[in-house]
Amino acid sequence: MNAFTTKTDPVLPNLIDAADSNQFEALLRRIAGKAPDTDEEGAFPEEAFADLADAGLLGVTLPGRELDFNGATTARLLTLLKRIGAANLAVGRVYEGHINALYLIHLFASPAQRENWYADVAVHNRLFSVWNTQAADGVQIGEMTGGVYRLEGAKTFCSGAGWIQRPLVTGELISAGGAQRGWQMVIIPTEQVKPIESDGRFWKPLGMRASASFRMDFTGVELDESALLGRPGQYLQQPYFSGGAIRFAAVQLGGAEALYEATRSFLGAMHRTDDLLQQSRLAEMAYLIESGNQWLKMAGDKTDQWLAEGAADAKIVAYANMTRTAIEEICLRVMPLAERCVGARGLLRPNPFERIHRDLTLYLRQPAPDATLLDIGKYVLTNPDAAHDLWG
Repeated sequence: MNAFTTKTDPVLPNLIDAADSNQFEALLRRIAGKAPDTDEEGAFPEEAFADLADAGLLGVTLPGRELDFNGATTARLLTLLKRIGAANLAVGRVYEGHINALYLIHLFASPAQRENWYADVAVHNRLFSVWNTQAADGVQIGEMTGGVYRLEGAKTFCSGAGWIQRPLVTGELISAGGAQRGWQMVIIPTEQVKPIESDGRFWKPLGMRASASFRMDFTGVELDESALLGRPGQYLQQPYFSGGAIRFAAVQLGGAEALYEATRSFLGAMHRTDDLLQQSRLAEMAYLIESGNQWLKMAGDKTDQWLAEGAADAKIVAYANMTRTAIEEICLRVMPLAERCVGARGLLRPNPFERIHRDLTLYLRQPAPDATLLDIGKYVLTNPDAAHDLWG
C-alpha cells in the first residue's frame, strides 16, 4: 500500500491543548462517521488515517512536536488516544500501535535510526505498528554472511496488516554460529523487501473488523543491520513493556465513552430521558467513565514523574497494571448498563451502538489479565509502605 500523503502542513497547530477546537472535533466526527463503511473483514479505515496524517497526528510525538516523548506529555497523549478510540475503536487500536512503535524507537534506536524512522513519519506519513503475537510458527531472525539477516516464520493478529509500511516485528535472533541471542526487534521497510504474505482467512472476529489483524508470513524477508532496533531482550525491558498497557487502556475507555454517548443519543431519540431508571443508569455510567478519566490522568502524570525520578520499575508497572485492570472493569460495568438502557432495539444495525459494543467486547480481551492482577497483589503484599504512602 502507499503511504498516506499530506496536502499541507498540520492544520491543527494547538490541537491537544485546544480541547474545544472546532477542527479537532470535526476530525473526530469524520472518523466516527466513516466507521460503518469499514466494519467488515478485509477492510481498513484508510480515509481516517489520511485525516490523521493531514492533521499532523501521525507525528505528534516526534521531537519538538506537541506530545514529544522527551516531555512530560503522557497524560495528554492518553487523552488523545481515548478521543480517537471513542471515534472508532479500530482506528484507535491501530493508532496506538503506531505510537507504541515510535516510543520504542525513542527508547532504543540509534541517532541515525531515529533520523531515518522519524523522517518516515514526518515526511512520508508512513504508518508504524508493533507485531509481537505469534503461534508455533513464530519468527526467527537468522544472521547470514555479509551483515544480512533473514526472517523465517509468521506473526498473528498483525493489526493494520498490509497497510502498515513500517511494522516493528519481534523474533528470536540466531547468530551466524547458531547460538540464540535473544528476543530482537526489527523494523521492516515494506517497499524495500520481498512481498510479505498476508492471510486474512482466520480474521472473522466478533468486532474490530476494520483493524485488519491478519496473519503475516515474513519468511524470506532479508534486512541489513540498520533494521535491528535495540539489543536482544530490550523489547521486554521493564517498566516499558508492561507500562505501555496504559495506552491501550486509554483507547478502551474511549470505547466506553462512545457507548455512553450512543446511549444518550438513543434515549433522546426515543424520548425516554425523563425515565427515572434510565437516569439512574446514565448516572452510574457517567461516574464510572469519569473515574476512568482520573485513572488515566494519574497514570500519565505518575509515569512521567517516576521515570524522571528513576523510581523502581515494579512501582511503575504495578500502577500501570492497576490502571489497565480498573479501566477494564469500568468498561465491563458500563456495557451491561448501556444494554439495559437501549434494549433489543438499540442492538440492531445500523445503530452505532451495536458496532461499538462488538468492537469494545473484542478489544477488552487483552493478554494475561489474571497474571496482571496477581502482579498487583504481589507488589502490594511485598512492599513495606503503608497504603497512603504506596503511590506517593
